[in-house]
Amino acid sequence: MSKNGEDTHALNYVTANRFYVEMESSITASFSECSGLGVKIKKETYFEGGVNDHQRIVLGQAEFSDVTLKRGITDDFVFWDWVSNTLSNGKKERRNVNILLFNQAGVTMQCWTLVAAIPIGWKAPALQGNSNTVAIEELTLAYEGLKIAKSEGGGAIKLQPGRHASGYFL
Repeated sequence: MSKNGEDTHALNYVTANRFYVEMESSITASFSECSGLGVKIKKETYFEGGVNDHQRIVLGQAEFSDVTLKRGITDDFVFWDWVSNTLSNGKKERRNVNILLFNQAGVTMQCWTLVAAIPIGWKAPALQGNSNTVAIEELTLAYEGLKIAKSEGGGAIKLQPGRHASGYFL
């Protein structure tokens, strides 16, 4: 669209390869893949007698799918320490985790916050003597809620024990 021969909007496209994961208000690691982010709302369908051209939809609870993060193995044990703490009999740490998506200009386009995330899986890479590929570790997270915003990040914090009136962990 142009106005007086000038372009009135800048190209603002997003590619899926420009993202970071943020925990505790800092970018934790560079990931090669983030998959599974989504929500599905359960529904029940009811049919009324005599109304043959409509159905009624009653919505139920939201179900959030697990998120899998993949990255190359490093000497940073931040994820394994989190998983190890979850496996132990000690206090389980739930954290808010931000997934930040940038456009080509480096501006944050969207920030998905996984509310009260907890690790439910960790997978070491396959090791093969004849392979020359990067060793990739996987971290799978379950979470209690999802917030989406155009944001500069900085909202991922370590959660304290207890629940807010909204039901989310503090």
